[in-house]
Amino acid sequence: MKLNKLNIVIIIGFLAIIGTMVMQLFLLNQAYLFEKREIEDKIHSSLLKVVSRIYADNNNDLPHVDFIKKTSSNYYIVNVQNVFENVILEHYLKTEFAKVKLDLDFEYAIYDCGTNKMVYGNYISTKGESDNKCEDCFTKNDELIYYFALRFPNLSENLFSSLYKYWAYSFVLFIVLIIYVYSVILLLKQKQYTELQNDFINNMTHEFKTPLASILIASNYAKKQKEIIENPKLSKYIEIIINQSAKLNEHIENILTVAKSSNNSIELQKSKVEILKNLDLIKENIELKHQKEVVFKILFQKNYLINADEFHFYNLLFNLLDNAAKYSIEKTVIEINFFETDKNYNLTISDNGPGIPEKDLPFVFDKFYRVARKNNKDIEGFGIGLAYVKKICELHNWKIKLSNKNNGLLAVIEIPKKDIYE
Repeated sequence: MKLNKLNIVIIIGFLAIIGTMVMQLFLLNQAYLFEKREIEDKIHSSLLKVVSRIYADNNNDLPHVDFIKKTSSNYYIVNVQNVFENVILEHYLKTEFAKVKLDLDFEYAIYDCGTNKMVYGNYISTKGESDNKCEDCFTKNDELIYYFALRFPNLSENLFSSLYKYWAYSFVLFIVLIIYVYSVILLLKQKQYTELQNDFINNMTHEFKTPLASILIASNYAKKQKEIIENPKLSKYIEIIINQSAKLNEHIENILTVAKSSNNSIELQKSKVEILKNLDLIKENIELKHQKEVVFKILFQKNYLINADEFHFYNLLFNLLDNAAKYSIEKTVIEINFFETDKNYNLTISDNGPGIPEKDLPFVFDKFYRVARKNNKDIEGFGIGLAYVKKICELHNWKIKLSNKNNGLLAVIEIPKKDIYE
């Protein structure tokens, strides 16, 4: 797989999320071990104090031996080596656990020398419930005499519940990872569909251009023949063929241009461009193209020079002015102005047409979007002209806005002052 910018970003993002999850799991494990060690220390210190209190009650000195033996994660044997009573033991256990804020259910059993069995003591619940008694869980130890056993039935559950924040963070990260992977899959599929669409458009338009060029060459040759010139009907038919072929060629060029802009393959060749010169050329072409009166009012006289790609700048203006002439009333009046503001220079184009419905304004720059009009069938186009205009403005770092005015449509292009030659 070829590593382009998109693939690199996807890989880095995926590794970043995986790394974050690994770190989160590591922190979760460390927090679990720390919490477990802290609880075990509290249990051990509390049991030692219980034993010391029993020795103090019997007026005996506490020997330096290991009284406490942990046989499993939640089971302890305490070798007291001294006489003690059931009620006193339970009181001491509750008191010492409360001092260290050990909020755990526990149950205990005491070895009875007379019966040679473990006698179940009690189940102490933090919630006052004792449905989880397990008298069979306590086993006898043949090597000891004065001892008791202690069991914490819900120790593991308490450990995990105490880490609920870490579990919540881990769950959120896991959801983020799933969403990221799903989004990447959708993005790659969309990228694949876009590439297929662009390849199809490019291949089809290029295939159209070859026969279309042959039609134009043959038509222009036929137009000059004596038989055609002397026959008004044939001359008119040839003219229709040439005009329609030229329009089709223009549409194909527009489609190719938009396809290139979608792939960001347009490279601007900036130079000093005369605004008035381009407007004069566009004016002549539009007056020839439209079979109605079109009045151009250029409201500025200074011949400004702008830093732009002349080819695309011409096409940008042509699209805007052609739309103004195309969608306006019979006598079209188009006003063009260029003036300085506090931050930019504004190039404005306004017409006296019907404007654009407010509900359609946010979408007019979308590719293939066409505003529903009564005369749509009579007006040719694919809805790609304004998409092209928007793309060229973005490539120049300009801004374009469309808005309705009292009578017609107003287009405003904001051009930074650094792009204007004084």
